[in-house]
Amino acid sequence: MQVRAAAGGLALAFTPGFNVANVGAVADRVSSAYGVGLGVVGLFTTALFVTHAAMQVPVGRLCDRFGARLIGGGGLLVVAGASAAAGLGPREAWFAIAMRFVAGLGTAGAFVGGSDYVRATIGTPVALGWYGAVSMAGGGLALALVPLWGSWRAPFLLAAIVAAAGAVLVAFAPRERTRVRAARELPSVLDRRLLPLGAMHAASFGLSVVIGNWIVTLLERDGGDSSRVAGIVGGLVLFVGVVSRPLGGRLIDRPRLIAASLVVGGAAVGALAIAKPLPFVIVAAAVAGLAAGIPFAPSFAGASRLRPDAPGAAVGAVNMVAAVVILVGTPLLGLAFSLPGGGRVGFLVVAALWAATAAVVRKAA
Repeated sequence: MQVRAAAGGLALAFTPGFNVANVGAVADRVSSAYGVGLGVVGLFTTALFVTHAAMQVPVGRLCDRFGARLIGGGGLLVVAGASAAAGLGPREAWFAIAMRFVAGLGTAGAFVGGSDYVRATIGTPVALGWYGAVSMAGGGLALALVPLWGSWRAPFLLAAIVAAAGAVLVAFAPRERTRVRAARELPSVLDRRLLPLGAMHAASFGLSVVIGNWIVTLLERDGGDSSRVAGIVGGLVLFVGVVSRPLGGRLIDRPRLIAASLVVGGAAVGALAIAKPLPFVIVAAAVAGLAAGIPFAPSFAGASRLRPDAPGAAVGAVNMVAAVVILVGTPLLGLAFSLPGGGRVGFLVVAALWAATAAVVRKAA
């Protein structure tokens, strides 16, 4: 039973992670195929996160009421359908953006549902860390694997396949053991107790996704690397969190180490702005990914601990802060490539914001 629960929970983690990076992995190819600029390509991810962000708390409340497995599995089906339509439908930017908008409904259901499902069936901070690890692995594998398929349809059709496979695993997963009673006052993104946790998650996960969408473009243009090499190197930013997110589950009561991880992550992103030589970039990407993984479990476990009466909605509120950062930051960093320095200035701004968030960790403890 535990194996089936873990498989279902991790399937719910992987699909949202894959979808935050699948288009950015081939941004130049998508730009050429649709005949649009990189700023418009950024909207492919922005559209996803408009609904992903808006639905975090409502989906969390649905999980509290109807069960995380049901809501999460339904989310995967939405992602599969919308992604298949984007890949097989007309090659029009407006249509693909609309389908990404719909897919965001599904990623919200899958991610919040999955984290609440893991809490209800396994229930340890380390398990939440593994949940976050698989989510990051999804983004990292998207950056590494999508460029290998030479079609503009690749990011969409691969996303559909991943979501459909995940839905099968969730269908065979056991139902969660516990439900929560309805809370009189629902958590919100403006809840003062949840804001520091949201800031930690936004700096580590949110900003890592923002740079993950553009690191391949930076390495291709300023580093002179091929798309395949750049995709593999860029994937480290998201993929190596597989190692550190479970570790973060063991550091939930060690605020100094969590704060240190935020400072180190910001410094590594600053180093990435140099974009060469390749060995230096590999190390910087790996360090950024490791640092990004640490705050995940403390942020989500802390939210559930603060609001045991509405754990799904509390996690949704924390994740909504990160989703808004991705929503706003992804197109802004894309626009930074039109400035002198070819995107480096944008990466340096991200680095400063990431490191500065260390100041709020004590308030989240």
